[in-house]
Amino acid sequence: MSKIKFAVIGQGHIGKRHAEMVRRNPECELVAVCDIKNKEELGITEITEAFYHDVDEMLVNHPEIEVVNICSPNGLHAQHCLKSLEAKKHIVVEKPMALNTRDCESIIYKSLQMHKNVFCVMQNRYSPPSVWLKEIVETGKLGKIFMVQLNCYWNRDERYYKKGTWKGDQELDGGTLFTQFSHFIDIMYWLFGDITDIQAKFNDFTHKDSTDFEDSGFISFKFVHGGMGSLNYSTAVWDKNLESSLTIIGEKGSVKVGGQYMDKVEYCHIKDYEMPELAPTNPANDYGHYKGSANNHHYVIENVVNTIKGRTTITTNALEGMKVVDIIERIYSFRHDDVLKYKRKKKA
Repeated sequence: MSKIKFAVIGQGHIGKRHAEMVRRNPECELVAVCDIKNKEELGITEITEAFYHDVDEMLVNHPEIEVVNICSPNGLHAQHCLKSLEAKKHIVVEKPMALNTRDCESIIYKSLQMHKNVFCVMQNRYSPPSVWLKEIVETGKLGKIFMVQLNCYWNRDERYYKKGTWKGDQELDGGTLFTQFSHFIDIMYWLFGDITDIQAKFNDFTHKDSTDFEDSGFISFKFVHGGMGSLNYSTAVWDKNLESSLTIIGEKGSVKVGGQYMDKVEYCHIKDYEMPELAPTNPANDYGHYKGSANNHHYVIENVVNTIKGRTTITTNALEGMKVVDIIERIYSFRHDDVLKYKRKKKA
């Protein structure tokens, strides 16, 4: 069977990982990559695929491309998705799908018009604890859900927010929930559905000179389907990540999945239920002085291949990707000027 031909836009940390996962899949062929930086700056001088600085030129020169992976800065996702869809390519878009629901709707409209798939990258869904949580929630083993607490406490300091990069810029980054914690908001939405009655507080403790937005927040809400929840997050943790955890209090039991990357079942006590032994979780993406979410991108590429070849369905579809953006957008509607410093900078 013929190989599915891919291109990757963006060759930063995550773009390089996408490219490598495509190369490793025997049913895929990486045709081209694109980035505004030179290969030498990116440290990818050994690649044999075509290299471009311009997305339009890449798409024109390689009509054989079937799938474009969007790994550019967050604020460029919508633009690059729409260009690629206009060229009649399937899309794999890194989180977040875009920085507002309006752009997400434009992407979905164009994908339907062109009869192309949009795969949203939320690779934490593949981690064994996440799969297990989905099973016990959907089968009702916990009964009614009373309370859910999501805690995300990470380190992102001057080693991460370097001058001259897109990280920390309001228009290209979007904020802490978009860049650091959208994976965990996706897991919460995947398990429990939409939220309402949002209340939020934000602060900027250690990033006043490095970002345009908050580094910490306390969020409380109700779930549309019943129960209440909270999201507590920060990137002001000193030196290294502390935890990403999800605690569920239900009618018939309680569970907590914790660890630095929500990768360990720390507590399970459910009526008439014995905890199964789960497969080990893949380690977090390691970027040197900081770490990200689970290294599950090979599952994403497998899902793309299997969906296009008619063997399965999309793990995270465009409507789900848009819903995560919608939730973050509604939470961020409570931010005030004291944590949105970019507004003052633009006025100056």
